[in-house]
Amino acid sequence: MVKRAPKHDIDESRVRVGKPKTTAVGVPAVLHALKIANDQMGVVRSARTLLRVNQKDGFDCPGCAWPEEDKRHLAEFCENGAKAVAEEATVRRVGPEFFAAHSLEELRERDDWWLGQQGRLTEPMIKDAGATHYRPISWDDALEVVAEALRTLEDPQEAIFYTSGRASNEAAFLYQLLVRGLGTNNLPDCSNMCHESSGSALTETIGIGKGTVSIEDIHRAELLIIAGQNPGTNHPRMLSALEKAKQRGARIIAVNPLPEAGLVRFENPQTPRGVILGGTKMADEFLQIRLGGDQALFQAIGKHLLEMHEADGGVLDTAFIDEHTSGFEPYRAALTSQGWDELEAATGFGEARLREIAEQVRASRSTIVCWAMGLTQHKHSVPMLREVVNMLLLQGNIGRAGAGVCPVRGHSNVQGDRTMGIYEKPPAEFLDALDAEFAFSAPRAWGYDTVEAIRAMRDGKAKVFMALGGNFASATPDTVVTEAGLERMALTVQVSTKLNRSHVVTGDRAIILPTLGRTDRDRRRGGEQRVTVEDSMGAVHASRGRLAPPSEDMLSEVAIVARLCAALFEGPDAVPGAPQADWDGLEHDYARIRHHISRAVPGFERFEERIEKGRTLMLPNGPRDARSFATVDGRARFTVNPLEYPHIPAGRLLLQTLRSHDQYNTTIYGKDDRYRGISDGRRVVLVNADDIRELGFADGQIVDLVSEWTGADGVVQERRAEAFRLVPYPTPHGNAAAYYPETNVLVPLDSVADVSGTPTSKAVIVRLEARGTDARAGAA
Repeated sequence: MVKRAPKHDIDESRVRVGKPKTTAVGVPAVLHALKIANDQMGVVRSARTLLRVNQKDGFDCPGCAWPEEDKRHLAEFCENGAKAVAEEATVRRVGPEFFAAHSLEELRERDDWWLGQQGRLTEPMIKDAGATHYRPISWDDALEVVAEALRTLEDPQEAIFYTSGRASNEAAFLYQLLVRGLGTNNLPDCSNMCHESSGSALTETIGIGKGTVSIEDIHRAELLIIAGQNPGTNHPRMLSALEKAKQRGARIIAVNPLPEAGLVRFENPQTPRGVILGGTKMADEFLQIRLGGDQALFQAIGKHLLEMHEADGGVLDTAFIDEHTSGFEPYRAALTSQGWDELEAATGFGEARLREIAEQVRASRSTIVCWAMGLTQHKHSVPMLREVVNMLLLQGNIGRAGAGVCPVRGHSNVQGDRTMGIYEKPPAEFLDALDAEFAFSAPRAWGYDTVEAIRAMRDGKAKVFMALGGNFASATPDTVVTEAGLERMALTVQVSTKLNRSHVVTGDRAIILPTLGRTDRDRRRGGEQRVTVEDSMGAVHASRGRLAPPSEDMLSEVAIVARLCAALFEGPDAVPGAPQADWDGLEHDYARIRHHISRAVPGFERFEERIEKGRTLMLPNGPRDARSFATVDGRARFTVNPLEYPHIPAGRLLLQTLRSHDQYNTTIYGKDDRYRGISDGRRVVLVNADDIRELGFADGQIVDLVSEWTGADGVVQERRAEAFRLVPYPTPHGNAAAYYPETNVLVPLDSVADVSGTPTSKAVIVRLEARGTDARAGAA
């Protein structure tokens, strides 16, 4: 039975505002997850599918990248994981009849929620030049259109190849080989917009762009600092790991501009304590820091530790510092001269409070710092994260059990994609290995990252855009500029499971290639296939879908890319100097791809053998495994970072964009943000009640958000997001928050983090402008 999709967009006039929650998960989360699963899949299909999530003989959750323990629960999924599975395993379908009934003009008027709710794509579709509708096209013809467009480019730099974080290792490895076989490194991906700042800071300071902890380290830590992260919504299974740490005596410090329910109290629905006894108190301290003030916080902690060591000794791990680090003396001198007044101004805390927190760090023998987008999407994110490393190095908290850095990734294989070579700035060693394995010469010139790709499209330097998953139009900054750039393309190609905004913002011609998802059974000529993924902590494991595909001739991402490689790299029209491989064999037997990976990517030796029977392959990690640091001098590096923090002009607010609880990245599962008390709507802006009053507005008033940014030419640029309801909320004075993708239009394309180029989505200067309608109805 095909379940009905909604007929209308979200009606924002029906939004209701209640009190924020102070507990996360519990029975309400279970009931909500099951309701969405039943709506999308039905009762029997839901039970059959959810019991396979994250099991050793099942499929990896298409949601977040939080790792599993070796011993699995019967229900090894969270509320948002169940929503992600339901979205993909839905029985709703989007076939040729849908596109015949809906013009592109009509579809562009729909919101992201409505588009995503229509169902799974079933057949290849093409929009011809000048056409108003998509029409069906065969697989062979569709792939030939793509191959011909790539084959006839004057310069391979005119092609851009985007990747989402859900692509498997096997698909990502073939995809980057396809791109480099064409002669370009234009491989922007979603990492550019989220954890690129983490990778930049960590590679420079400890020699690896990944975290250094395992799930067992989380359990064993004495102190966990959770900064700029909301695990209750974005990584709910992380709460179970934090609960285990608490039961072993750990302390948790939450650092966030917004109070988040998951870091207040966790009601674990899989334990009597969570269901009956009120759950577990999580954060021992809540630091409601000002947006962008985290660099100052970690400098304050470091300054206090240095002062206490100078006074009493025994605070710093001097043996570790002497043997394994460099740059300590310049760092010490810089913090000695740093005044407390600026640290107070940046964070919003007095010196005494900052020293209280630093004393808890001093007392801990094993400290982990976890973070997400709240730390990575500022202009000064890279210096901010260098200071995280500085603080941990002082006490030797890298390469010690229960200690280290933990950047918590979003998409379930976004870290694996980077490991497989999805990177516009590939290291020479990786390219050398590709050359040797595939008998060609990969390009060495760096390609475009996400922001650079949008600029290239805007400036007419690109002609073909292809996306392996994701929703580029909605995920990226500066929506108006991005959409105009996509529309300038001669051809846009989307490899997708579901309908989204990127299918309706097209080039002159556009192709949709429907693909299998994680939940789908993948049968090729070589038999039933499995793929692999890497989690946030460098563990690689297999994933095998079990559901019947949405249509009989559906291809996987692996098969689509392999066929494109064959079309481009074989025969009389082959790209000169192309990589050499048995593309047909790779399409039908993914073990052959893993064999190539084992020879080209360090750490994957005996790949196939090591993932048999559900086993996990742990990738090597020098800092964690041996206190070995692949930096310029072979040591972990203290760095000097002049203090930076946002300065908010009078009459303005600093806006951060964020997810609602019924959302994962650009996928909108529902209309609510249960933990923040928002129901039946998304166009709300959360503002300190005093700020609302002082700026001359009222609770519930409808306003436009207007961002202000001064470009390199000194001209102030403005961007507008219309019709948001003001909601008084416990935010720091001068700070505000609203949901993306609705507010991505406000993020200037050229406002990016230094070094990493990540859009500054957590630091947007805005002013509020009143609209004619004052909608106060619906307040609870």
